[in-house]
This record gives sequence, structure tokens and C-alpha cells, in this order.
Amino acid sequence: MGEIDLDGPEPLFEQVAGVLRGRIAAGAYPVGRRIPSVRDIADEFRVSQTTAEAAVRVLRREGLTRATRGRGTFVIAVPPAGNA
Repeated sequence: MGEIDLDGPEPLFEQVAGVLRGRIAAGAYPVGRRIPSVRDIADEFRVSQTTAEAAVRVLRREGLTRATRGRGTFVIAVPPAGNA
């Protein structure tokens, strides 16, 4: 499991997005493949589905993922070096 600080000052959704971003950069979630579902992300990090959805939205805004209706959220780019 990625490390998030439930009592830290950084919002949980940003922490979760950071872990997912790092996994994309490391190739754990390669370009053209799905990331885990919002439910699976929520379960893994022990956060609400709302928090998990917000984390996935961050990745989408950054241009790293794209949602495909009925199929899931796919990696479309790797973060630039130093941004993982």
C-alpha cells in the first residue's frame, strides 16, 4: 500500500493522487492500461470513494489519465521527471 498520512496537513485526495502519480511514473500503471477503480483505490487507501474520485480527477486534470465510459480510467501519459 502507498503511504498516506491520515493526520497530515496535505489533503488526502492529493496524497492519494501523489501515490498513483508515482506508480504511473514507475510503470506500475503503464500507458494504455487501466488504473484501479475508484472503489479499489478507496479500499486500498482506506479513504472514502469521494476522496478516491477527487484523486483520480487530479490525474485527469494533469493530463495523465482519461476516463472511458463503461471501461474505466486509462493512463495516457507519464508525468515529467521530478513531478512524480
